[in-house]
Amino acid sequence: MVRARDIMTKNVVTVRAATTIEGLARIFIEHKISGAPVVDDNGDLVGIVTENDLISQNKRLHIPTVIRLFDAFIMLESPGRIEKEIKKMAGTTVNDICTRDVVSVTEDALLEDIATVMSEKKIHLIPVVDGRKVKGIIGKEDMIRGIAR
Repeated sequence: MVRARDIMTKNVVTVRAATTIEGLARIFIEHKISGAPVVDDNGDLVGIVTENDLISQNKRLHIPTVIRLFDAFIMLESPGRIEKEIKKMAGTTVNDICTRDVVSVTEDALLEDIATVMSEKKIHLIPVVDGRKVKGIIGKEDMIRGIAR
């Protein structure tokens, strides 16, 4: 049985929440990576940031649909989601654009379980952790190598 420890990339490039957007882009290019775990000063996992987070900063702002019913205006989308989108688009550091609700696995996780999580949650980069410490990372390429075994 193939486990996370068998396919994970062990030399993980991590970033800090205070890293600038420009610095993050340079790190992605320099290391030829599509994302990185965000760690605090103790090296504990606090988030994850990907190319999609960078790309989302440059998209057009979706103006929510509003309908008028009698004398009331009703927004058909959550105002909280729109506020979050605006904050992300205006972000200047990793802290502003990273995902805090990180899906991670342990070194013992089975390939099939990792594939299921990636597929169902539509994520392409999963940190491998021991507690809150990053031990490795699994991307799509790592998964394909594991499947090819």
